[in-house]
Amino acid sequence: MSTPLSRVEWRHSTNVYEVNLRQYTPEGTFNAFAAHLPRLRQMGVETLWFMPVTPISKERIKGTLGSYYACSDYTRINTEFGSLEDFRKLINQAHQLGFKVIIDWVANHTGWDHVWTRTHPEYYKKDPQTGTFKAASGMDDIIELDFKNTQLVQAMIEAMQFWVKRFDIDGFRCDLAFWVELDFWKMARPALDALKPLFWLGELDELEHPEYMEVFDASYSWTWMHKTEDFYKKHLPISSLDAVLQRYASATNGISIPAWFTSNHDENSWNGTEFEKYGDMTNALAVFSFTWNGMPLLYSGQELPNLKRLKFFDRDPIEWNSELKLAGFYQKLLQLHSKHPALRAADTSVTTFRLQTEANERVFAFLRKKENQQVLVLLNLSSGDPVRFHIQEHGPEGEFTELFSQQSIRLDGYSEYLLTSWDYKVYFSPI
Repeated sequence: MSTPLSRVEWRHSTNVYEVNLRQYTPEGTFNAFAAHLPRLRQMGVETLWFMPVTPISKERIKGTLGSYYACSDYTRINTEFGSLEDFRKLINQAHQLGFKVIIDWVANHTGWDHVWTRTHPEYYKKDPQTGTFKAASGMDDIIELDFKNTQLVQAMIEAMQFWVKRFDIDGFRCDLAFWVELDFWKMARPALDALKPLFWLGELDELEHPEYMEVFDASYSWTWMHKTEDFYKKHLPISSLDAVLQRYASATNGISIPAWFTSNHDENSWNGTEFEKYGDMTNALAVFSFTWNGMPLLYSGQELPNLKRLKFFDRDPIEWNSELKLAGFYQKLLQLHSKHPALRAADTSVTTFRLQTEANERVFAFLRKKENQQVLVLLNLSSGDPVRFHIQEHGPEGEFTELFSQQSIRLDGYSEYLLTSWDYKVYFSPI
């Protein structure tokens, strides 16, 4: 890219809430979801990410409703959710409440009966053995587009522009971004940002595809996700987590943002809920996601919490009830992340470093600082007896508030800390 990207300022403090519209309400529509907007805004959600809203292909359909990710037309709406006007109204409501809105964009492939298969079959890769369209690896309900075709590149960019022009969206979550040639994204982003400065979240891990961060603002932390699951299930040492975080710190170079999460649509449906994967460590790991350098992702229903794997190709509504047991937990984390200067992501004036304690083999302690603003995070990543410890050096000093108890406390080099099994504490200086 010949000139540096102009990246949106709000990326530093945003969080992202993934909306699985099909399963969010019994109706599964835009209009039904709109009733949840005030609740989510009060909870502290900043950015709403809608899974694909485009219509789904019928040919080779999976289940009764098919995959969100098997598009049949890039510039139409899935009538399962409502109308174009319903979606426009929803986005307007979200903007009025202060949300940013990004939509899922599936550039690599479409469904078998996408309109382009009839009007522009040359846009697709061909299977030399069958002579027909090339199915995506491991997924026989989708077929791959050919980004060496310059007409396809232009058509794809114009389709993306449609959603910015018509709906005033604020960015894209780009599905399997690393499956698409980097050159396409280098062309697409300037063309889209010329309409409006946008936020770009790529489904890729920077540790595996660092070159893509020339284009994307944020990327998935898949390596961390897998390592933390192994840590819990295989009883690995904390040093194994340190090693991964050091790799991310080296890769991000103060510009790109790793997105931390404990669940999303793929993980929940195919690999299990966060509680299946992380057990007693789940909430401590969520605290990490909201306080380490990066951007937290939250999935539909985690505030409930949703304890079931949601079906992917069929209706399977989240079982909401009057008691959202984790809403207060996430509200505290969401609001602290968006408001506290020391938790800004990709801010070179913010430092993040691991603290040494007398219990390094059990406790993961770290401090984030921006000038005199500080956030201290203590995570007991172990079971067993409570652990008492001191911070050995570079610990915080001054007046702090503990996030979950709201207790005010003065911390200094002599402070002793106590954590029970899988416990967590977050101390923040006054904002």
